[in-house]
Amino acid sequence: MLELKKINKTFNVGTINEKQVLFDLDLTLEEGDFVTIIGGNGAGKSTMLNMVAGVYPVDSGSITIDGIDVTSLPEHKRAKYIGRVFQDPRMGTASDMWVEENMSIADSRGHRRGIRWAITDKDRYRYKEQLELLDLGLEKRLQTKMGLLSGGQRQAITLLMAAMKKPKLLLLDEHTAALDPKTAAKVLEITDKLINENKLTALMVTHNMKDAIVHGNRLIMMNAGKIILDIRGEEKKNLTVESLLNAFTKASGAEFTNDRALLS
Repeated sequence: MLELKKINKTFNVGTINEKQVLFDLDLTLEEGDFVTIIGGNGAGKSTMLNMVAGVYPVDSGSITIDGIDVTSLPEHKRAKYIGRVFQDPRMGTASDMWVEENMSIADSRGHRRGIRWAITDKDRYRYKEQLELLDLGLEKRLQTKMGLLSGGQRQAITLLMAAMKKPKLLLLDEHTAALDPKTAAKVLEITDKLINENKLTALMVTHNMKDAIVHGNRLIMMNAGKIILDIRGEEKKNLTVESLLNAFTKASGAEFTNDRALLS
């Protein structure tokens, strides 16, 4: 479903701040893979996600989604293949629009625009059914402005919107980092449910080692722009934070020093 081949990326080329962030990065995801990604600051996690989404062009290498070469496609043309949830709950929705209006925009992605009522009664019924799955009482708040909801409620709706059209690939960029622990756990529960029920292929960047271990069928650890660990199956099921740290030290030759991840 996703194939990255020999991806290289350098920022600020030719300046004193020149820095290569990704080095000949290779990654293949099969359909239905739910991959968690963890690594220290500057490991290249978010840069890799942004490269897949088309935010940054590649310096060299190729990106293929479901057999389609998207390497040269700009971000807006890749959007029909990708659903995305950002760290900031405000980024995935329009604050001044109602819940149902936000959902309608997500619902119309990839469709030709025509002259009709933007939201029909049939649409509202579907949106209520979908919101009921979140178990947050949001099915009763279709005509509430999105900006009036809590961060957790908003992120849950953003997840729902990202999964509505069953994208080829779902990108989750530390989407629980701005939430309190209880709300983050609820959003991750909803994440698992939506990915499993819709049989989505997903990449989830997280700073939380326990979340990286518990969620998904595969765990990738990055360091200095490269993938140094790729753990799946029974090996992943038996992982602990301690064994993951030991594996990182063995693979990289250095201790893991990201305080934010260690304290989570």
